[in-house]
Amino acid sequence: MQTLTPILSTVTAAFLASFVEVVEAFTIVLAVGVTRSWAPALTGAALALAVLAALVLAFGPLLALVPITTLQFVVGVLLILFGMRWLRKAILRSVGVIALHDEEAAFFEETAVLRRQAKDRRADYLAGLASFKAVLLEGVEVVFIVIAVGSAHGQTLYASLGALAAFILVMLVGLAVHRPLARVPENALKFVVGLMLTSFGIFWTGEGIGADWPGADLALLAIFAIVALASFAMVRWLRSTYPAAAGGLAR
Repeated sequence: MQTLTPILSTVTAAFLASFVEVVEAFTIVLAVGVTRSWAPALTGAALALAVLAALVLAFGPLLALVPITTLQFVVGVLLILFGMRWLRKAILRSVGVIALHDEEAAFFEETAVLRRQAKDRRADYLAGLASFKAVLLEGVEVVFIVIAVGSAHGQTLYASLGALAAFILVMLVGLAVHRPLARVPENALKFVVGLMLTSFGIFWTGEGIGADWPGADLALLAIFAIVALASFAMVRWLRSTYPAAAGGLAR
């Protein structure tokens, strides 16, 4: 169990985080393909994937030169900051302070922009650029998550498999339905990912400063439970403090 816990948590965190990012990138690429044509959509996406691959090949091996305790501490602090950013937004969306992200609305917004650019001589270039930027920006987050959750314990391969599985799943489902994945409970996924990344960050920051966690890797489960309880308590408190916002969201 102690051996499987970090592997399962690494794969799950990489899969869920990558799934959210790939859904957002896919929405833009789909909008470009449907509104303009698939040539600039796929060209822009392919170029972005090539840039991401180059970044991984260039900077990935450098991590092996960093002492493991230093790597755990730095990655842990970054994951806490990254995870809490996701968690903060998910909590605020849960109580209605921030509007829920709507992939279908994002799709129609992007198609409206592309239609306005249709008469521009650079229409294909702008469409390809939109696809390139979407895949690159979301892909950078995926790369960071894969490296962060995988490198501290030498599980980059497992994290990569989780991200690859998310990519394949989104592509298969998205191409099959040929529309934005609007029914994906994105905020719930972001909430869970925020909890997982924050928990990873706390765990690895502790290891980086020499903490001896009770139960070794099983401490991850306890940290996750504590962070989750604190987050749900915060949601409940905010809903009681801002009932109007929560009521507006429910409507």
